[in-house]
Amino acid sequence: MRSRFDEQLRELNKEMIDMGRMIVHSIAMAIEALTDKDDILAKRIMEGDDQVDHAQKKIENICFNLLIQQQPVATDLRTVTAAMKMVTDMERIGDHAADISEMTILMGKESPIDKFQHINKMATETVIMLNHSIEAYVERNKEKAKEVIEHDDVVDQLFDEVKKDIINLIQKGSGDAEDALDLLMVAKYFERIGDHATNIAEWVIYSLKKTEDE
Repeated sequence: MRSRFDEQLRELNKEMIDMGRMIVHSIAMAIEALTDKDDILAKRIMEGDDQVDHAQKKIENICFNLLIQQQPVATDLRTVTAAMKMVTDMERIGDHAADISEMTILMGKESPIDKFQHINKMATETVIMLNHSIEAYVERNKEKAKEVIEHDDVVDQLFDEVKKDIINLIQKGSGDAEDALDLLMVAKYFERIGDHATNIAEWVIYSLKKTEDE
């Protein structure tokens, strides 16, 4: 019975890694579509969101099976609980990739993204956070998870800079003001992705407590 349980734990780990790679790819492609003003790529990302949802359901089913098959010990329970929490954040990140792509299509070729370097920097820093949070899970690396949590301040500061840029643009009465407000929403999505990456890192730390407390 325990061997079957361990086999399912390994399957859970594999599916978590695969989903993590999937959302990292989705965000990277969403950023590419945004900066290149590529409607076709943006549509492809939106259509691919169902794959993220499917991955979430598959992982949740594995977790439920692990919980009902046999009474997990504390270490196993933390692993499964963390996975269930993390997969929710990963699914939301996938949603935000689709949200950013939707805004990319809405703004079209007239998007003033080129005028907002802080958004580009924010996107880059967000991807770093997300990559490192997934790596922390894969490597079972508590220190890397802590670095992700600390890095969230960088993304928050960049979001504040984006808001200042947009206020300045509106005050100047630029014709780009409406699209600039759409870009503010895009920046907000990146800020939320940073929050979700932070949540993932916090659950990684929670799951690793077993190596210290038991």
